Amino acid sequence: MDLRTTYLGLPLRTPLVVSASPLSEELDNIKRMEDAGAAAIVLHSLFEEQLTNDSLELDFHLSHHTECFAEALTFFPEPQKFHRGPDEYLNHIRKAKQAVQIPIIASLNGSTLGGWTAYAKEMEQAGADAIELNIYHIPTDTEMPGVEVEHTYLDIIEMVKPHIKIPVAVKISPFFSNLAHLAKEFVNAGADGLVLFNRFYQPDINFETLEIQPNIIFSTPQALRLPMRWIAILYGRINCSLAATSGIHTAQDVIKMLMVGANVTMLCSVLFRRGIEHLSMIERDMILWLSEHEYDSVRQLQGSMSQKYCANPSEFERAQYVRALHSYKPARY
Repeated sequence: MDLRTTYLGLPLRTPLVVSASPLSEELDNIKRMEDAGAAAIVLHSLFEEQLTNDSLELDFHLSHHTECFAEALTFFPEPQKFHRGPDEYLNHIRKAKQAVQIPIIASLNGSTLGGWTAYAKEMEQAGADAIELNIYHIPTDTEMPGVEVEHTYLDIIEMVKPHIKIPVAVKISPFFSNLAHLAKEFVNAGADGLVLFNRFYQPDINFETLEIQPNIIFSTPQALRLPMRWIAILYGRINCSLAATSGIHTAQDVIKMLMVGANVTMLCSVLFRRGIEHLSMIERDMILWLSEHEYDSVRQLQGSMSQKYCANPSEFERAQYVRALHSYKPARY
């Protein structure tokens, strides 16, 4: 069975890619991922805050206003709390490249314009095969119009792309007024691929300590509906690779994403729940399904359920919405 695909111009053995997470912080885990069948690995992120932790701005947020909000110091971890600093991260890329044969994609995570984007060049020099720009930005300024938010994304891409030769994927959120138009603008700005979508982890309140605390909730299979819809819409309409992430737990989830047009599927939560070796089970189940349905390769089904040939995707989406509401029959109580 031919499971080969291409992502960011990189030939991959299968569409199974490990997305950025703490799992890739350990070199032994990276080796296990390759052994289990990962076709490529996105390393855990290097954060903008790590690269600017000596700046006056971050120092201000870390150390001021504690008199008016007792938990202000918990906004960001102390610099020494980050698991790996910039130099260590670059060394980790080098070690990962020496340890495995599959592509290693570095992850650069930020939200504002600044010198942190220059580290993309250092990641390339360290041996990264590609870079994933994870733009994690939650606008809260009531005076900032949506177009200014979009320009921030575009400016970051345009700041990174001209200085490196390796491909760049952009991991984005779904919360834009016209994602289809903006996706095209990302490609025009230089993005070689889009990763759909970023998950915004919502903090929680600890009732005992009355503090804001992180609360990581793993994705469920239901989460795949959003990226599946948008990949189906974008496939064939923009000239870049499409990576599906969030909610992918089974071979069936992978196949659905390929059908709507994804080049690769990125897995994270399921590996935390079931272990890195679960990758091999997903690949085995993919082969079984493809064989049973008389496919010779994943390329045969790629994009077969997309909206590439739909004349009016907006009307199609509305029709599905109306159809869903009319198909539901509530139980009698």
